[in-house]
Amino acid sequence: MPVQQGIVGPIPEGQDAEEYDKLRRRVLWKMPSGLYVIGSRAGDRRNGMTANWVTQVSFDPKLVAVSVEKTALTHALIEEGRVFTVNLVDREDRPIVRKFTKPVEVDAEAGTLNGFPFHDGVTGAPVLDQAVAFVECEVRQAVDVGNHTLFVGEVVQAGFQRDEETPVLRMEDTLMNYGG
Repeated sequence: MPVQQGIVGPIPEGQDAEEYDKLRRRVLWKMPSGLYVIGSRAGDRRNGMTANWVTQVSFDPKLVAVSVEKTALTHALIEEGRVFTVNLVDREDRPIVRKFTKPVEVDAEAGTLNGFPFHDGVTGAPVLDQAVAFVECEVRQAVDVGNHTLFVGEVVQAGFQRDEETPVLRMEDTLMNYGG
């Protein structure tokens, strides 16, 4: 299968590369996924980042994986600090995730990330106060996966901060598309 300039991945023989790439993206965007805010910390530096490539990958031990673009500030902080949080956002709070698509403004004295209150978890990584629930992880493995790194972390703390029945945000609840 030939590889077309500017298009990533093989194109089946006889397919128009551009049309096939669009089709492939639409199919991959249909895969259900949540939308989260990943908290990271290294030293005194903290960040929060919107992410949808998050999943539990093991029952014993409890492991969660997050895929983070190598050029992202969050990548540098997780790589150095070896910790991260996954903040589950209320479906009604969907505007929050747009506030975390770029490096955040941290006010450590006020305890806010882009104006949203947070507290440091047991690992020191930030937990959003208004998150429905959170998991805190210590990195156990980092896997190079193209232009991202898959950070596999062991859950060292988890909890609900709101009613457990609160619906959490999913990618399809927004008009955002990432990946594919």
